Amino acid sequence: MAAGYLEILRARHAARLLTGTLVGRLPNATAALAIVLFVRAQGGTYSLAGALAAVYGVANAVGQPVLGRLVDLYGQPRVQLPAALASALAMAGFAFAGTGTLPLAYAAVATAGLFTPPLEGGLRALWPQVLGGEERVHTAYAMDAVAQEVMFTAGPLLVTLCVSLWSAQAALLVVNAVGVLGALSVVVSAPSRTWRSAPREAHWLGALRSRGLLALLAAFFFVGMALGSITVASVPYADDHGGAAVYGWLMAALGLGALLGGAVYGARQWPGEPARRLRVLVALLAVCYLPLMLMPGAVAMVALTVLAGVFLAPAIACAFVLVDRHAPSGTVTEAFSWLVTTFTVGSSVGTGLAGPVVEAGGALWGFALPAVAGGVSLLVLVVTGRVLAAPGGGAVVAAGSENDPNRAAEPRFSSGDRA
Repeated sequence: MAAGYLEILRARHAARLLTGTLVGRLPNATAALAIVLFVRAQGGTYSLAGALAAVYGVANAVGQPVLGRLVDLYGQPRVQLPAALASALAMAGFAFAGTGTLPLAYAAVATAGLFTPPLEGGLRALWPQVLGGEERVHTAYAMDAVAQEVMFTAGPLLVTLCVSLWSAQAALLVVNAVGVLGALSVVVSAPSRTWRSAPREAHWLGALRSRGLLALLAAFFFVGMALGSITVASVPYADDHGGAAVYGWLMAALGLGALLGGAVYGARQWPGEPARRLRVLVALLAVCYLPLMLMPGAVAMVALTVLAGVFLAPAIACAFVLVDRHAPSGTVTEAFSWLVTTFTVGSSVGTGLAGPVVEAGGALWGFALPAVAGGVSLLVLVVTGRVLAAPGGGAVVAAGSENDPNRAAEPRFSSGDRA
């Protein structure tokens, strides 16, 4: 299993780009937790903490595709590093000003979220240039999905460590400073500096003019909704089976399942159409949510939660292949950023919807929601199957040397590709 990933990491620049992107995304991965801990340390209410975290999330969802389009137009260094600095400075302003002046606090977190650099989409735009072959690129997509699970596990641990050693204010400052260093490591690399988007047709919709991409975004909105609803439904279950410690184990188990599934998925080549494979993966994802409704004892529930996460990272990795296929020429960074935004918005909607559902019907109905959302996602993929299976946004042939700044960097792979 490790051989394929080691081959990717041994490629020139690959390990640096992956590590720099993960480090650069730490502020985004930990923002909600860091904001809540800081507001509570300031004496603020949970309602205020949640509202500020929500503002950050909404601003981030708005900013990602906008900044992604700017990256496609002007290149990575001109957008990624200034955005990272603006976001970090805004969060530093929030850390020093506190919650005493609420309009200032809301403005600071909104600015921080809006200017979060689209490093995730940027990395996926770089993989074809760095790795070349389609099979290696698709293995990198799977490795990328696995690495995200590691980041979302390690990030909160880093925040809580900073809080315990210093303070919640220090956690905000440290994490965002580290994030700037990660972004800097990416943008000063040769692939980032020389990358240029393929020629693009001027269109106000940008990447969203692709029917295939719209179908994919619709499906992953509901996948995000399923994930968000699990985080809420797990709260009343944990309250009845051991409290906060059980909740922590359930969330860790969800990430562990995704990590294991993604690692296995990326360790081999999968023949056949990625659109068909995605339908199978989402179907398995929805089916694996159903056993959560059994709500057994804590140990068995943790095991079921691991199972519930197994097909998440493979589904995301397969979606990356389809995004690459259906992104119109010259919009690859924006297209990947739209996937991130849609998934995030779906997760937020799932979180918000699960609250009233749990209050009305308890944890049982809360755990029914992810299965329903997964089923709807599968239905979207089935209905739009022909659109997703069709050839994508126009072939672009990579030409020139790696150091040629005019090199086209968005190869489209054939319909018989593998991930």
